[in-house]
Amino acid sequence: QVQLVESGGDAVPPGGSLKLSCTVSVDTYSPRHIAWFRQHLGKEREGLAYINIVDGGTYYSDSVEGRFSIFRDNAKNTVYLQMNTLNPEDTAMYYCAAEASGTGGTLFGRRRFAFWGQGTQVTVSS
Repeated sequence: QVQLVESGGDAVPPGGSLKLSCTVSVDTYSPRHIAWFRQHLGKEREGLAYINIVDGGTYYSDSVEGRFSIFRDNAKNTVYLQMNTLNPEDTAMYYCAAEASGTGGTLFGRRRFAFWGQGTQVTVSS
């Protein structure tokens, strides 16, 4: 129903910036919210931010608010995550996700997300 492809992951030094992209393809279901998550090695997936692709409304986790910014380009069917002032604790696999069409999925904020991309690796190291 929904396909997501992330790109933009890279290795950057501490203090650096990176912009991740998530290209969304839909079929019979069009999700209203797209989110970014990350997963540190051996830990559970953590929600970072999501955006309403209709009105642009956003929601951020406390851990990244002020450093990360989510925005979209509907003409390109793409949602971005701009990450600034990166530190080694930001090293993780980053995933984008689409809002669930039903009641299942991973809860983040007030939304559930059930469609996932393959992830893109971000490494912050000197």
